[in-house]
Amino acid sequence: MVTQRAAAGHAPAQILMFTGIVEETGRIVAIEPRPEAIRLRVEAALTAKGVQLGESIAVNGCCLTVVGISGRGKKRTLDFDLLQETWIRTNLSDTAVGACVNLERALAVGARLGGHFVTGHIDGTGTISRWERNGQDHVLDIAAPKEVRRYVVFKGSIAVDGISLTVAGVTPKGFRIWIIPHTFAVTALQERKVGDRVNLEADMLGKYVEQFLGKRR
Repeated sequence: MVTQRAAAGHAPAQILMFTGIVEETGRIVAIEPRPEAIRLRVEAALTAKGVQLGESIAVNGCCLTVVGISGRGKKRTLDFDLLQETWIRTNLSDTAVGACVNLERALAVGARLGGHFVTGHIDGTGTISRWERNGQDHVLDIAAPKEVRRYVVFKGSIAVDGISLTVAGVTPKGFRIWIIPHTFAVTALQERKVGDRVNLEADMLGKYVEQFLGKRR
């Protein structure tokens, strides 16, 4: 979902939350432009288990509603409808059939919060300016728009393509992240390269603090 307007297929009355702990990566098997929306079809295993129509899943950090389910067993296919605005304002428009996407089901009541509170509302997209291996880890530098940078703080949290990550450094134009081998292996970051766009969602805590302080002034 994008923050500017309600995204396609998302029920406004629901209060949904994610953690930024990616459960698995899925593969895009079809992208079908339709008159009313763009149909995105993703092959999934774990996140498709027991899923029902109308449930929400974070796809590259973007909260989308399941509008279709097909297949059986470990390889099931989930369908999502995206409005043009969601398509344009997220990096889903950069994807193609065969591309890998991060998937996470909504947080269940009483479940462990392994990352941080992620809403699935994309604040903007950033661009990878550095992406290279350093020892066993990887260094990821992202150039971010001003509306996202204002909430980025050293050692704070940020969701990149739906992955809960810790900011290792703040730069004039963006921020730096260190990626451990596990995160690299189990997320779509392994397919990213310099110049690629990534979806960004700043920590909601900073947004609330800014609003409260602004009202007090």
